[in-house]
Amino acid sequence: MTETTAALEALLMQRSLTDAQLEAAAETAADFRILPDATVLKIGGQSVIDRGRSAVYPLVDEIVAARKSHKLLIGTGAGTRARHLYSIAAGLNLPAGVLAQLGASVADQNAAMLGQLLAKHGISAVDGAGLSTVPLYLAEVSGVVFSGMPPYKLWIRPAAEGVIPPYRTDAGCFLVAEQFGCKAMIYVKDEDGLYTANPKTSKDATFIPKISVDEMKAKGLQDSILEFPVLDLLQQARHVRQVQIVNGLVPGNLTRALAGEHVGTIITAR
Repeated sequence: MTETTAALEALLMQRSLTDAQLEAAAETAADFRILPDATVLKIGGQSVIDRGRSAVYPLVDEIVAARKSHKLLIGTGAGTRARHLYSIAAGLNLPAGVLAQLGASVADQNAAMLGQLLAKHGISAVDGAGLSTVPLYLAEVSGVVFSGMPPYKLWIRPAAEGVIPPYRTDAGCFLVAEQFGCKAMIYVKDEDGLYTANPKTSKDATFIPKISVDEMKAKGLQDSILEFPVLDLLQQARHVRQVQIVNGLVPGNLTRALAGEHVGTIITAR
């Protein structure tokens, strides 16, 4: 046992878990990167999967080709059906924890469908405890599909306002990337990346190729293309210090991003 480890253990046995000296000692402990060669992809629910065959089939082909040289954890968003459920549940005055469960059910459905499309290539969908088998899937077939919704359910932290769960599939996929110590986090959306305004409704929207979290917040863009909590998670992360957003409806964009090209928008922690 090293001197640092011994000191940390002594503090853990003697102090409150919120003790400042204990927290400082724990912060110096290095995290072990479990899957440092893997990349997490988040396939948008509303932006990609809800568009059906025309959007999903080409992306499936690109994923199958990419896994020959990349290890891929493929998370799914929830999309339009989840928004419909949120509308009904919120109208019934149900709490955020119930809405989180409902949203998770839709992300689960999308993971199941994507998993079936990739099944003939040996890529399966896993959930819950099945995430413990991710290293085996990556070693054997270099790919696995999971539901992007974090499993907080009734234990989710409520938003400051309203009952929409603040931690949804963007956050869930990021947390998987960070906790596994993955090398990259790529969000596959239906826009070229981040803009100064919604490009679907604003003709004056300007594309932003690279930006930091602080710059996004200063410009009031914190709730534009990613869920707001992702930005705070990114700033607090130890391993994943930037995320990339690409347009998955443009053939080749995902392949280029996986190859390290600056396609789309890159958001940095600092």
